Amino acid sequence: MADGKWRRAGATLIRVIAVWAASALTLLALAGILPDFQLQSDDGDTITRTAFTAAWGAGAFGLLSALVWPVLVRALLIVPALVLGALVFFLNGSLLLIALRLIPDGRGDAAPETAVVVAAVMSAVASATSTAFAVRDDDAYRRRLSRLAYRRRRGRPADQGGPGREGPPGTVFIQLDGVGHDALVAAAAAGLMPTVAGWLADSSGHRLTPWRTDWSSQTGASQLAILHGSNHDVPAFRWYEKETRTVMVSSRPASALEMQRRAIERTRDGGLLSIDGASRGNLFSGGAGQLALVLSMAARRGKGSRSRAGYFAYFSDPANATRTALSFVAEVVREIGQSTRARAGKVTPRVKRGGLYPFIRAFATVVERDVVVAAVLGDLFAGRTAVYADLVAYDEVAHHSGPHSRDAEKVLERLDRSLALIAKIADRTPRAYRIVLLSDHGQSPGETFAGKYGLTLKDLVRAGSGLPVPRRAQRTRSASEARDAVRIALHRPVEGGVDEQAAKLSDPIVLASGNLGLISFPDIGGRASREQIDRRHPALLSTLANHPGIGFLLVRSEEHGSVVLGPGGAEVPIAELSDQEGPLAVFGAGAADAVRRTDTFPHVADIMVNSMYDPGTGTVHAFEEQIGSHGGLGGEQSRPFLLWPRGLTDPLDVMAAESAESAESAEPGESVSAPVPPGGGLVGAEAVHRVLTRWLQESSGPQVPLRAEGFAGAGPVDEPFPPGAPGAGPTAARTARAIEPLPPPNRQDPAPDATGTTA
Repeated sequence: MADGKWRRAGATLIRVIAVWAASALTLLALAGILPDFQLQSDDGDTITRTAFTAAWGAGAFGLLSALVWPVLVRALLIVPALVLGALVFFLNGSLLLIALRLIPDGRGDAAPETAVVVAAVMSAVASATSTAFAVRDDDAYRRRLSRLAYRRRRGRPADQGGPGREGPPGTVFIQLDGVGHDALVAAAAAGLMPTVAGWLADSSGHRLTPWRTDWSSQTGASQLAILHGSNHDVPAFRWYEKETRTVMVSSRPASALEMQRRAIERTRDGGLLSIDGASRGNLFSGGAGQLALVLSMAARRGKGSRSRAGYFAYFSDPANATRTALSFVAEVVREIGQSTRARAGKVTPRVKRGGLYPFIRAFATVVERDVVVAAVLGDLFAGRTAVYADLVAYDEVAHHSGPHSRDAEKVLERLDRSLALIAKIADRTPRAYRIVLLSDHGQSPGETFAGKYGLTLKDLVRAGSGLPVPRRAQRTRSASEARDAVRIALHRPVEGGVDEQAAKLSDPIVLASGNLGLISFPDIGGRASREQIDRRHPALLSTLANHPGIGFLLVRSEEHGSVVLGPGGAEVPIAELSDQEGPLAVFGAGAADAVRRTDTFPHVADIMVNSMYDPGTGTVHAFEEQIGSHGGLGGEQSRPFLLWPRGLTDPLDVMAAESAESAESAEPGESVSAPVPPGGGLVGAEAVHRVLTRWLQESSGPQVPLRAEGFAGAGPVDEPFPPGAPGAGPTAARTARAIEPLPPPNRQDPAPDATGTTA
């Protein structure tokens, strides 16, 4: 025991000396290169004296970084996250100037702008040197990566598992936002994602299956259902609610919190992460007690639970801050170069990528990725039971560069490296972990609606309504989770996509969610009928239904109930919809059921519009400025994936068991819907939630006491629902029973790994 302590102390001392020496050599080199930086007196010094000066300056800078930097970051908690990121260079340069002032006889001097450069280079070299030594020492590597986690663990119970990694394993759910099943398979086969390819190739590794989204194929609907069990009444990424005259936007904190509250009220379930869970980079909390970058909690206050706390925890390490800041700048330059090449090469389809977009892309692909991955690593070392994290990088780049572009492929390569890091660290944690990879939707390529036809959906609606239309088509700005996350990080309000105050009550409100459009008439109470619309705007519905860029419409008829309208006067009552014929035939299996389900939502729009879909090319036309889009029906956007360790029960067996349990508990004569439709496969994000919940129950026993999350606008609490709150009562007070793992599936594949750990 004593010998081990001395060895660790010796290794630590060697590491400190090595980093100090590397920093001193860096100072010497920079002093010889940069004209405004010196480590000698005006009369010159000997080599020995100059080396001593460099060593003194490097030591002072390292000590100040270790002691002062965390204090500075904590003092700047009120500063927006992106502003803090921009201040990294300034703060580092200031610390270097102070360190130079501490050198005896005033031999160190630098211009302020030079000090910024010197400090950035020194931080990068120190970080690289420390990491290089730490990687050779597993204990040191673990201590470096888990430093923040151990700091936060004070007061927590001892980790389950221990040195022998005994006890139930934890589960890490990593959501690759926007990565469709086919895109993942292609990337693994092409060598872009070797970590994923290794999981798939290993007979004891993981299994992969696609699943089918709801009509609203976007993060708001999918992630809400995955984390909270219901996406009822979420018809799109944004929609208009007549009773309050507001636009709900999934990426707006107030809307996200309300969506979360409604889901909890409907399911009476605290969420997938209610038991010792962590939610990282998501729109919704999932009931987790540990939150970072969670949009629905962005307005919360309180130590350790604020959405932006993850930024400051990450940037409190100057090495992290410098590395991410440098990568941020590099990504901005990379995007400018890629967009310039696309314009010069006249690549089509193409959307504008100027303005703030390079910074938004860098935020999504660098800052958010780094902070989320660091938070997940901290959760692994903290031994949390369930972690759910969303990496949005691919989704943001694919919107503007295309889902099959080289730009998007490069992002997949970098995401795979993040997965490799998480898997590597999971092998070093006190508790064993299973890694589940999934996506919330895919992306379908195609030229924008405005680019193809010269007018936006709003222009077409106004023309069909007999209202004036601008001479030139106005762009419908692209919106995404990353763009809104940037606005939140800058303390700016998230826009709803329509000026609700300026809009006239007589004018239709037109909203776009990828290739799904929603048209509402605010002065018609309730859901407007086809007859009401025809009386007011006789040409509108036929103009929309017969436009070549539109696939079909959903509208309510007073005479026939809801109907789907298509080209050539096609009109099909919703009860008679078919996937094999009629307007929905090209959209594939499940399209009719998805439309029928959305038709039951209280806030379905007066007119739901889905763009055309070409099954030959897989293309759709987004009603926003996106050449890779999702939100409606058509192609890869509706086909995300689920990748899980073989030790977990097959999802189809989970759903079959649930069907059997429902049949047993059903009243005589009561119909039970089949969770697995003809043709197989998981259908709907709510089904994915049930599968993930079952997997957590299999490893951890009794699950998920119900919480009061969302009812008072607050986050998870330890008390059950307050008296009188929706969901209160005996049902809310109970916990779900423990569920034993189902028998191994009777399939022609290798036997499941008994441990359930990752490859």
